[in-house]
Amino acid sequence: MSEQIMKASTSGEAVATQAQVGKRVTERENIRVITFWRRFLSGLGTALIYLFLAVMTIFALFPIYYVIQASLAGAQNLYTTDLKLLPANPTLDNYVYSITQLPLLNWIANTFFICAMTTLIGLTFSVSGAYALARFRLRGREIGLNLLLAIQAFPGLLALTAYYILLTDLGLINNLVGLVVIYAGGSLVFACWNMKGYFDTLPVELDQAALIDGATPTQAFLRVTLPLAAPALAASALFIFIGGWNEYALANLVLNSNPTGSNLTFVLGLYALQGDFRTPWGYFAASSVVISVPLILLFLYMQRFFQSGLTIGSVKG
Repeated sequence: MSEQIMKASTSGEAVATQAQVGKRVTERENIRVITFWRRFLSGLGTALIYLFLAVMTIFALFPIYYVIQASLAGAQNLYTTDLKLLPANPTLDNYVYSITQLPLLNWIANTFFICAMTTLIGLTFSVSGAYALARFRLRGREIGLNLLLAIQAFPGLLALTAYYILLTDLGLINNLVGLVVIYAGGSLVFACWNMKGYFDTLPVELDQAALIDGATPTQAFLRVTLPLAAPALAASALFIFIGGWNEYALANLVLNSNPTGSNLTFVLGLYALQGDFRTPWGYFAASSVVISVPLILLFLYMQRFFQSGLTIGSVKG
């Protein structure tokens, strides 16, 4: 009887042990399946992100490629049935013609002068105004900020007639300085708001510490606050510069082409290339590539100023 009981208990323990082992195996299989699907979904999500980025990169780079291959084709046709990545017989004839036969360098110089002066004037006035609005609690400060924002909401094209009358009275029609005045005035609102928002993030204790050390308010602004605002200055300068670099409507209003067209900006010069029935797309593309080089170099140079975290740890306590 005792032997039967022992055998029964032993067999029961064996069955229980087998059940536990089977349960553990099932749990491990479930964990493996769950881990596999988690890794698969995670990898699928990453693959979709890279696929999306690749598609967006193609959309961004294809216009650049299209312009470059059109400039190297030698012909003046924009469309072609050739499916090659580059023209069959690439040539620099379009570039040679654009530089030697067109006033391309004059267009670049005029545009650079306008944009550089606009950036300098716009930053000078907007930085001082933004610093005052950020640091001083002036009477009517909020009303002034809201008024600036309301002015920015109106498109500049609505003021074409007013600009023309104003520049005519000042004798600045068909003058590069006239464009500088218009562009600088239009850039003040954006640059002022952009700089004011950045000045608000800079601790006021930095200015106070400079004043305690014997600096004047002007010295505290120029030597302490302004260097720390280099990222905002660089961003505002780039936006102002690019805004004037690509603008067409106001430039077309102010400037009238002389017999050689050397007094135009590059945007007006490129549009002047098209005729009544035909557009020399090869010259157009080559000129566009040449004109884009200074802007790319400027952007690469300005990247050094896009820094963050300069004020972290500058105030103690």
